Amino acid sequence: MVTGLPNLALRSPAPLPLRVSMSDIATFARVKRPVVSTWRRRHPDFPAAVSEHSGRPLFDGSQVTDWLIASGLGNAAPQELRSELALFGIIALRDRFTPWQLVETLGSLLCLRRLGRRPLADDGANASPTSPPDAEALWSALLRRAERIDAEDDFVLRELRSIDATAAPLARLAEDLVESAYDERGAYEWLLAARSRLGLDSLAAGAVTPELRRLLTQVTDLRVRLERGESLTLADPHARAGDLLAALLDDTEDRDRVTVLAADPDDRLTRITRRRFLLAGVSELDLDVQTGSDLEERFADPDIVVTQLPYRPGEDRSVLAALTELERVAYLLRPGCTAVVLGPADALVDELKNTEAAQLRSALLRENIVESVIALPGGVLPFRPGYRPALWTLTRGPVQAAEGKVLLADISSEQLTPGVRMRLAEDVLLWRAEGFRGLDGHDPRYGRVVPVADLDRAFGGPLAPSAPPASAIWSDKVTERPALIAEAEARLERATADTRTYEDERGPYRGAVLRRVGRLPERTTLGKLITARRVTRLPGHRIDEKHLTRDGHHTVLGPEEITGERPVGDRRIDRLLLAAEYEQAALTEPGDVVYTLAPRLGVYVDHDGFSVVAFPARVLRVNADARRPLTPRVLAALLGAARGTARSPSAVRPARRVEDYQLPDLDPDEVLRFDALLAETERRERLLRAQSDALAEARSLTIAGLADGTLTLGEPRTTNRT
Repeated sequence: MVTGLPNLALRSPAPLPLRVSMSDIATFARVKRPVVSTWRRRHPDFPAAVSEHSGRPLFDGSQVTDWLIASGLGNAAPQELRSELALFGIIALRDRFTPWQLVETLGSLLCLRRLGRRPLADDGANASPTSPPDAEALWSALLRRAERIDAEDDFVLRELRSIDATAAPLARLAEDLVESAYDERGAYEWLLAARSRLGLDSLAAGAVTPELRRLLTQVTDLRVRLERGESLTLADPHARAGDLLAALLDDTEDRDRVTVLAADPDDRLTRITRRRFLLAGVSELDLDVQTGSDLEERFADPDIVVTQLPYRPGEDRSVLAALTELERVAYLLRPGCTAVVLGPADALVDELKNTEAAQLRSALLRENIVESVIALPGGVLPFRPGYRPALWTLTRGPVQAAEGKVLLADISSEQLTPGVRMRLAEDVLLWRAEGFRGLDGHDPRYGRVVPVADLDRAFGGPLAPSAPPASAIWSDKVTERPALIAEAEARLERATADTRTYEDERGPYRGAVLRRVGRLPERTTLGKLITARRVTRLPGHRIDEKHLTRDGHHTVLGPEEITGERPVGDRRIDRLLLAAEYEQAALTEPGDVVYTLAPRLGVYVDHDGFSVVAFPARVLRVNADARRPLTPRVLAALLGAARGTARSPSAVRPARRVEDYQLPDLDPDEVLRFDALLAETERRERLLRAQSDALAEARSLTIAGLADGTLTLGEPRTTNRT
């Protein structure tokens, strides 16, 4: 939260220095809060505090930004730092202006700057050189410019007239945004991206995730069509703030051959959208944004329609109303036009109980315009995590091989990652270009091609693929399942035989555990063991995640591996890279005990050694030549069982330091017997784990094959043992 912005006098349209706290600095530098404290302590040139608020130091935001840019510290690019600083200045004005006023006024000022083709501050150029420009004079000059340029009030005039000269400081903030973003369009997009931070949650509630935006852009095939020299008209009858159409425009630089049609019932949103596309490079003559629910089709025929049906809560949602809106989009289609419609899954893919709704959906399918129906995963609308969306793509006049058929896909159980997005978009685009080509065509990775007649017979039934994709059924992984199951069964037999042989040789497991009689062993602490040099503690190393692979030479042991959240060996590092980038890094020795306290206590014995320990994990090395030696297994077991090692969920730090962990100081003979017992349990665990892993693999492969219909079962084999 921005801590404070000094009072702005009317005669000073430029905001005075923005005061930011250390938490604010961490936010726009994209680091954790303690990092800023470290910078302040270690770097003498870190800007000094200019004031204090409730005991917290406050800094000049411009000085801090200049210091971050000069030092290269933090995780934000220089232009992002300057944009963030301007945005913090805007947020600091929320006590004077409503969030709507901030977004509308700043957007209008940016649009006025673009239309006038000169900076906003030029309107105060007649002020005395020895005094700042008068706020009233500057605002009057800006209004005169708006009246001259936007006489019909299409873009900016209404917003600037609705506010007085107290908004003059926003002109300077608009200039700061333009300076950091290079142009007015970048500044406006940065402002709209921060709408939720400004308090406009209602404007951000319909936003979709970046991956879903990229999917919608890809399936429209806009870039390829423009590269072929076509001039295209983009349309959205439910534009809201124009996010989806803006995503399409982001995908191309050929905006001089793009016409935009949009509509929304909210007049405020239509004006935001109108300004957005003007700043995006769409000519005024190629732009028509209507207030209402109808597009101005006389302006141009749509070539690409991309829209998101208006959200309604589940209690008020009407399946029939959603399908009616979908039908209105279908009426916009002309030959060669493609539509992408995002809407509620209960209307677009689920089973329909309402007869009228089922009839409407069947009529749309029979019209031979539905290209694909895709069930999307939840969470792709971040503000509505419980909302289940689906996607329809429509096209008028599909290729002959696709007539009478629909591509049904279901990725609702998957995460929409870049890989999933690319494969799904490829399925849709190849289906649009090729249609169904039998065995020599492209088999969809996420769907099945279904005849419309089959869907019509299942009146009102769900629009979901009835079986896994053909490419999944005939993949190498599936065809090799019987052989893989046979291999797992063979490993199970060998592991069972090894276990039986070991038990025959060693006999049944007996720990020889007795109740202790007499005095309990003396207590010691890990700190005392370290002081007595019975144990040596060594640091972990800070390893950059980008240097970690799955096929390096050295295993990397971090908190994830030690606590069991990630398999040991899953992260590795190349030895040449280790030598070049981490000259001080030391490898573990066989028997080193690796431990971590974050996120919880974890202990691991590295029997093989030659690993790299990643901070905050550390190493304990047992001194075998000590007077009362320990063994790595015993030390790890006792540490793991130490009392008071858990951390309260609300605690920032552990309850006590690891040096204070109390351990029993066992006799040397007892240590050796305990170590032998631990080694015996480890060997038996490995044998049992080999059986368990082989049995689990055979079981999972069998279930998967029977579930997708690619496997069947014969008569069970019986074995007689005497």
